[in-house]
Amino acid sequence: MVDRVASQGPDGLGARRRRPGRTGCPDRCADWRVGASAVSDLLAERGRLRGRLRSLRQGFAAATIELPGSGDRPRSAAAERARADLRRALEAGEAVDGEIVDRLVLPLVENAVPEWRAALDALLSLPEIGGPVGYAGGVIAIGIRLAVVEPRISAALLFAGSFVPRTMLAEARQVTIPLQVLLRWDDEGNDRRLALDLFDAFGSKEKTLHANMGGHTGVPQFEGDEGNRFFARHLK
Repeated sequence: MVDRVASQGPDGLGARRRRPGRTGCPDRCADWRVGASAVSDLLAERGRLRGRLRSLRQGFAAATIELPGSGDRPRSAAAERARADLRRALEAGEAVDGEIVDRLVLPLVENAVPEWRAALDALLSLPEIGGPVGYAGGVIAIGIRLAVVEPRISAALLFAGSFVPRTMLAEARQVTIPLQVLLRWDDEGNDRRLALDLFDAFGSKEKTLHANMGGHTGVPQFEGDEGNRFFARHLK
């Protein structure tokens, strides 16, 4: 399952697709990502999308939902104000106040996570879909909350490229599933120190940080293959 939100990274869940006529263990599973809403982001993601589609053809199952306030869904006036404040701070080259991040991200997490879980209920009720489930996403705060509250998620690939409320560091310590975290080292809109603190806070015994040089976009295509291998190991 993949959701999208304008100006933030893509998120997704993948589950195993059963072979027709089988009720036992399915083939394998992995995640699938789609680009963010902007056309430029979609073009930048195109190479990695091809890799994800190859994975789907190999027996992986995926679905997509739209994040609250994204696409054609109703906008939140409070979120729009917070987004405008965030944009002004970034354009002025100022440090982003934690209060702005809280106003923007915490309501998104509170609204999105129940929708993810409801979508997962619907997916796993289908006879051709089976667990375990993997999560991949760029709105890392949603991934943190899901990893804590949703026991059906067995592994997660997270993109450390979105703002995270500092209060969620405590939640990160409760995350115990295997993690693979992507970090763009020169991402001008991301707090690298906070991203590293967050990685350190994760309670998982197995966690790997993949840091690549460059700005927010342009994650190397090989990271898509690495992500698929990560899920193939953990979603058997």
